[in-house]
Amino acid sequence: MNKQVILQDLGFKDYKQTWDYQEELFRGIVDTKIKNRHEETSLKTNNYFLFVEHPHVYTLGKSGDFSNLLLNEAQLTEKGAAFYKINRGGDITYHGPGQIVGYPILDLENFFTDIHKYLRLLEEMIILTLSEFGIEASRSKGETGVWLDVGTPFARKICAMGVRASRWVTMHGFALNVNADLGYFDNIIPCGIRGKSVTSLNVELGLENVDLEEVKEKLLKHFTALFEAEWAKE
Repeated sequence: MNKQVILQDLGFKDYKQTWDYQEELFRGIVDTKIKNRHEETSLKTNNYFLFVEHPHVYTLGKSGDFSNLLLNEAQLTEKGAAFYKINRGGDITYHGPGQIVGYPILDLENFFTDIHKYLRLLEEMIILTLSEFGIEASRSKGETGVWLDVGTPFARKICAMGVRASRWVTMHGFALNVNADLGYFDNIIPCGIRGKSVTSLNVELGLENVDLEEVKEKLLKHFTALFEAEWAKE
């Protein structure tokens, strides 16, 4: 088992370019696992954790409903936003500046073989991080992601999640609103869930901006503890 994780911060990067890069890393791990099945020697599989911030983009999961995008092609262009139908689970979501997007590309056989546990630990990482800013967050039954004021008329989502897994290798991940422009969520039915709003950490704290690097540090600290991981240099 290899619990070392290679951390890469991609900065501000186009969604499609990042998706292609994820697929490259994902395929490399899967191909190594296939080789392991056919060779006597055991090859170590890598794990990655990518941080990125995307230009305005809407993505729709493989089983998502296209009608949850409330813009046509011309309106997307007007708003400077791209749109992609992709191969993760979940419905539609938005990525954009001021949002921390994390893509753990892990061989879960290095950690545990349980997708449900994987998603719950990602949620816990977010919950613990927000608690350090004095924000009480929780899960909403049947709705993957992290929420505030669950069970009240003021329930609002602060972090969306959607993953893909094959041969216990993961890709895609989470999107935490830190300094996000929430107006862009008005153009979709987020995650296909009607009647609930979306929020951002800076809004909850009453601040213009929250330090993204500070949030990333806290996320990594909790990821390390929850997954019993070590950070490695490539």
